[in-house]
Amino acid sequence: MNILDDLLDSLDMDAPVRTVLVGVHWTAVYSRFCGLASTFTGDKPHGHAPARDVGRLHEKSARELAEYARSDNLLEASIGVAAINSLLAVDESGAVEVNAVEMLIEHGRGRNVALVGHFPFIPKLRPAAGQLWVLEQRPVEGEYPTEAAAELIPQADVVAITGSALINHTLDGLLALCRPQALVMILGPSTPLSPVLFAHRATILSGTRIVDETAALRTIGQGASFQQVEGVRLLSIQKAKKTTWNLS
Repeated sequence: MNILDDLLDSLDMDAPVRTVLVGVHWTAVYSRFCGLASTFTGDKPHGHAPARDVGRLHEKSARELAEYARSDNLLEASIGVAAINSLLAVDESGAVEVNAVEMLIEHGRGRNVALVGHFPFIPKLRPAAGQLWVLEQRPVEGEYPTEAAAELIPQADVVAITGSALINHTLDGLLALCRPQALVMILGPSTPLSPVLFAHRATILSGTRIVDETAALRTIGQGASFQQVEGVRLLSIQKAKKTTWNLS
């Protein structure tokens, strides 16, 4: 099965949905917990890909909304991934509170790094990496189109993939390109902090937990970029729990 099937099968409980908020950058579903995902709308003209049951999404259960993650409608898939994240209980005993870029610098220093997604920390990471390939659907100068993934990812010692790849259903294919010995990180607020992803070649999961739903929903609803979202903790978990990071 693919990652999405395994994630949905791993959800061992349901919860009523208290809030669904689709912001310009982030989508939040508040059920058991508050889960986030990137807001994707696709490339169709405005209003030509409406989401199902808008205005009644809060009447569904979180498990029902999680099924939206299967949709080819990217807005629905955004809601679905946020709903998955809203149901996940994270074992924080093996987690560290650290920014993902610090781990990327530590593990990628002097090595070949493939980064899927345009992140604001790229200027900080680039001088540390031996070679940094940034793959992006809409590449800017110095970046590569996603079509280059098949050539570049197999050469990388460290691969970092945006969790948003779960929304557009590209995550399985990207992970399949990684060398068996590569360190593979899935990062960003869309990332499910679930051990299911470790069974699909991920080494490190770097995502978020909402600790103040009121602050998070307020800022997301007012158009916050991730750096502006309040009430959030950055958490990372690693497949080999006994491994420690030297981030001094």
